[in-house]
Amino acid sequence: MTLRILATGGTFDKHYNELNGVLGFADSHLPEVIARSRMTIPVELQVVSMLDSLDMQDADRKNVLAACQAASEKQIVIVHGTDTMRETAEVLGAALSDKTIVFTGAMIPYEIANSDALFNFGFACAAAQTLPPGVYVAMNGKVFTWDNVTKNRAAGVFQAL
Repeated sequence: MTLRILATGGTFDKHYNELNGVLGFADSHLPEVIARSRMTIPVELQVVSMLDSLDMQDADRKNVLAACQAASEKQIVIVHGTDTMRETAEVLGAALSDKTIVFTGAMIPYEIANSDALFNFGFACAAAQTLPPGVYVAMNGKVFTWDNVTKNRAAGVFQAL
């Protein structure tokens, strides 16, 4: 079994530019994250986009859906920005039923101290291997179905509707 990892950007993959103090995108952190996690399951990494999820449009969500549909793997982890993760999960949840797809992300970029990125990534990879087919969100130690999750912006956590 191989686990497919799709990168779409989000806070997880943002880089800090020390010259101007701005967070933005360069290369994905996921090759380093995969190596650092010391996973023994084979993985196939695919960068679909490098976007802040607030900048994601319907066409971008269709690209994520198409990548999932084209994947031969039955277990997929999608690293996505947290602000519109639910919207992209809804697109996939309505269209796919034969694969286990787990969305995850981070509230703090991977390269910043005290980031939740590495934990969330490992947790999502485990969830993708153990959950039945469906579309899920796995954040900070909790798993939600795509149609029963919301981001509580005030508390900075995901919760059931």
